[in-house]
Amino acid sequence: MTDAYHIPVMPTECIQGLSLFPGAQVVDATFGGGGHSRLILDELTKGRLFAFDQDEDAAGNVIHDDRLFFIRHNFRYLKNFLFYYGVEQVDAVFADLGVSSHDFDVPDRGFSFRFDEKLDMRMNRKAPVDAAQVLNSYSEEQLIFIFRMYGEIKNARRLVGEIIAARNRQPLKTTGQLKEVASKCAPRALENKYLAQVFQALRIEVNDEMDALKEFMEASLDVLKPGGRLVIITYHSLEDRICKNFMKAGNFEGKVQKDFYGNVESPFKLVNRKVIVPQPEELEKNTRSRSAKLRIAEKI
Repeated sequence: MTDAYHIPVMPTECIQGLSLFPGAQVVDATFGGGGHSRLILDELTKGRLFAFDQDEDAAGNVIHDDRLFFIRHNFRYLKNFLFYYGVEQVDAVFADLGVSSHDFDVPDRGFSFRFDEKLDMRMNRKAPVDAAQVLNSYSEEQLIFIFRMYGEIKNARRLVGEIIAARNRQPLKTTGQLKEVASKCAPRALENKYLAQVFQALRIEVNDEMDALKEFMEASLDVLKPGGRLVIITYHSLEDRICKNFMKAGNFEGKVQKDFYGNVESPFKLVNRKVIVPQPEELEKNTRSRSAKLRIAEKI
């Protein structure tokens, strides 16, 4: 594994936020290139680290360490696999929700519009539905929902109209075809941002990312010990809103409940009320960290 796979974002801030101790039981829910996991292991002696990643490429980065247990599955199954290992509660849970730089840079994964490759976008390449199937088989209303909800695309109806017209001529099978269609709808001088939103929306749908994140958040609350830390890095407003609301109120709507005396009832205490973002020095070295937001909460 090299740093080129995925440079750990806000490494110092993450480790400080996890508040680890030598015997801690820890979860890294997004192993990727193993960058954050290595830093976590540096803080442990007799502790254990349970690392999740559904991507087969990530399995090639596994650290050979008796304290590390690598689980090649989606982090939505966090609770199930900890139970399998006989673990009921842990001291800290970490997740970096960004797609690995590696996945963006490997053309045949289909995550990037920089290459003309097969429309795939599956984190787990054994999953039954890829991006091409979504584009070619979903109804007009389903596609409008995806691009409007997951890509926050204002002219989603126009975009979907172009997609349907194109797929009626021939099936959309490559990232180049999608880029050509979507570029017709992109605002002038904002084409790259628009294409990134289109590809993001499709990737979220293919991997069921929003539902998986919600299940992971609920499982994290269940498995954390009182005083345990939940540390999450987000990269776009949809996932950040889910994390922010859950950490603040214990639900995904962000509806704060109060007791008879007006005291806020939440399963978490916010460690950082103001979101943490990368410092200028880090942004200079790793431009892909520019949209990262770090949130830290402690279970009450």
